[in-house]
Amino acid sequence: MIVGIVYLEMHIPEAGSLKEKRSILNSLKRKIHNKFNVSVTEVDFLDKWQRAAFGIGIVSPERAHLDSILAKLESFIAQEFRISITRWDVRFA
Repeated sequence: MIVGIVYLEMHIPEAGSLKEKRSILNSLKRKIHNKFNVSVTEVDFLDKWQRAAFGIGIVSPERAHLDSILAKLESFIAQEFRISITRWDVRFA
């Protein structure tokens, strides 16, 4: 069993308030969880309007499968027009 942990920082230029930011992030979290069946939570920049960070956890029996999921996940998030990825760090355990 291999665990992949992603630290994802984002810029959200459309967010003019914390309420708008939460709406965008909650929608993105649901989409990620539903499509990839991974755990997602907001982990940093909680009080900043246009910055956010997610922690994403993925468990897989094989490294190749995990790498495939991570590539698809990054591509999926990069297509979200309301955010831009500013940092993408992956660690394995």
